[in-house]
Amino acid sequence: MRASQRARGEDVSLVDSLLSADARRRSSGTHFDELRAEQKLLGKRISQAQGDEKAALLARTKELAEAVKAADVEQQAAAEEAQRLLLRLGNVVHPDSPVGGEEDFVVLERLGTPRDFTAEGFTPRDHLELGELLGAIDTERGAKVSGSRFYYLTGVGALLELALVNAAVAQATAAGFTPVLTPNLVRPAAMAGTGYLGQVEDDVYYLEKDDLYLVGTSEVPLAAYHMDEIIDASRLPLRYAGYSACYRREAGSYGKDTRGIFRVHQFDKVEMFVYTSPEEAEAEHRRLLEWEKQWLTGLELPFQVIDVATGDLGSSASRKFDCEAWIPTQGKYRELTSTSNTTQFQARRLNIRMRDESGTRPLTTLNGTLCAVARTIVAVLENHQQADGSVRVPEILRPYLGGRDVLEPVAPAK
Repeated sequence: MRASQRARGEDVSLVDSLLSADARRRSSGTHFDELRAEQKLLGKRISQAQGDEKAALLARTKELAEAVKAADVEQQAAAEEAQRLLLRLGNVVHPDSPVGGEEDFVVLERLGTPRDFTAEGFTPRDHLELGELLGAIDTERGAKVSGSRFYYLTGVGALLELALVNAAVAQATAAGFTPVLTPNLVRPAAMAGTGYLGQVEDDVYYLEKDDLYLVGTSEVPLAAYHMDEIIDASRLPLRYAGYSACYRREAGSYGKDTRGIFRVHQFDKVEMFVYTSPEEAEAEHRRLLEWEKQWLTGLELPFQVIDVATGDLGSSASRKFDCEAWIPTQGKYRELTSTSNTTQFQARRLNIRMRDESGTRPLTTLNGTLCAVARTIVAVLENHQQADGSVRVPEILRPYLGGRDVLEPVAPAK
C-alpha cells in the first residue's frame, strides 16, 4: 500500500495512520469484550453472594456499567476513524502500470491513419463550426439557458446522438451485455463505494436537500446494482451496458477546452460494466479494451491505445487503458473511451461477494466506456468532414440515420 500510494503521488503516511487507527480499533474492541465478559460473570456471582460480598459485587457492577459504556463509545469511534481513513486510500496499483503523472502514459498501439487535409486541398473546420453549418450544435443558446459548457443538439445533431447510442447498445448486446437504463441520482453509499468521493468529490454535483448525488457515469449505479448481495459463481461474468446522462462540474478545468462540446457539464454515455471472479479479471479487462477498439474502428476513427500512468488512474482503478481519437483541428489524440480494472476495491466497499466451491469472497468489478456521446460527435464530425462542410456518415451509423451517408450543411459555408 505504501508503494501504491507513492506511485499515485498520494500521501504515504495515510497507510501508517490507518494501521494505527486499526490497532486502536482492535485493542478497544478487545477491551470492550473483556469488560462485557466480566460483567456477565459478575451477574452470575451476585445471585449467589451474600452480605458484604454482594454489596462489593454490586458496586463493581455499577463501575463496570460505566466502563462498558465508555469502552463501547471508544470502540465505535476507533472503528469510524479506521473506516474514514480506509475510504481515503486508493486501490493498489497494478505492477505493470507505468509510474508517473498525466503525461507519463505509454502508447501501446496506434490504429488508423490521420487524414492529410493539406493533400486534400482544404483546411479542416473544427466540430463547432461544422455543427453550426449542419444545424447540429448550438452552444450559444446552451450558455444562455444553462451557462458555460452546456449545449443543445438539434436536427441531425440530435439524430447523430441517437444513432451513436443505438449502435453502441447494439454492439454491446451482440457481445452479451444486458442493456440497462440506470438512475441518474444515487445515495452517498453508492458514490463513496465506487470511489467517487474523496479526491474527485469537487467534480460531483450534490443535492443537499435530498442527500443525493448526480452521477458522472453509469458505472456508479451499475456497481451499486448488486450492493450487499452474494452472487453465485456460476452466474459470472455478469455484463451490463448502462445508458445514462452524466454530470460533471469539471472543477479544475478552467480555461481547458472552452470551445465546443469536448468538455461539458452534461453528456450521455454508454458504459460497459462487468462483475467477474478475481482470476478472470485481467482477461476480462483485455476483452473490454477489444470491444472499445472494435467500436472506434467501426466509426473509422484513427486512434491510439495508452496504458495510463499511476498518477492519473483515479482512486478506484488498479490499471486503466484509454483509447484516444485523433482530433484534426487540435493536432493530437484525445481520450474517447477508457477501461479500468478496479479489482476488489469497489466490491469490498459495496459489500458484493461471490460464492464458489472455496466459500464466499469479494469478486472483481471492471468498467469500460463504449461511447461518450459528446466527444464521439466531436471526433466523427472532424474526421469525416468534407471540403463543402458536409460530413460523411460512417457505415456503422447509417442504419440508425435512415440510411443517409452524408450530413449536409443547412447554413452557408463561411
